[in-house]
Amino acid sequence: MSQICPHCAYIRKSSDQAPDWQCPSCSRAYAKSGRESAPASLRPLPASSETSRGAGRWLMLLLISVLLLWFGRPYWQAKTAPMAMSAEAGQPEVILYATEWCGYCKMTRAFFQANGIRYTERDIEQSSSALSEHRKLGGNGVPLIVVGEALINGYNEAALRQLLKPWLKG
Repeated sequence: MSQICPHCAYIRKSSDQAPDWQCPSCSRAYAKSGRESAPASLRPLPASSETSRGAGRWLMLLLISVLLLWFGRPYWQAKTAPMAMSAEAGQPEVILYATEWCGYCKMTRAFFQANGIRYTERDIEQSSSALSEHRKLGGNGVPLIVVGEALINGYNEAALRQLLKPWLKG
């Protein structure tokens, strides 16, 4: 009598060496004639649905926690920023990396003077240390403006107003 494996559809041959209750191809147990299933000692145990659900819940909780930390990072960093943004607090350090001939550098100087902003100017053509600092900050042009820990490449009045809002004269 030939048997067909219900799992892989292998047709058992008389020359196969596997026991009668086991498929020679996929090694899975199938019912012997007259028996409903393989011996209890050889049946695979069913996966515990409670265990897999519990692990799934922990993984989901972990994933949600990681996402909250990742997307909430700007909020937490803003709350713990060392530079206080109030008029009572001292103005953050402002450094202008510039050249004498640059028109945008002149506009930046005029903006600082018109709004009463204290700043330190570093001419990258006159000072090699200023040039090396400029390069370390990733500067590839002038003006390069450092306000506290913020970096502005080029003249951007809107960004300057936003960063220095509490300290602007008018």
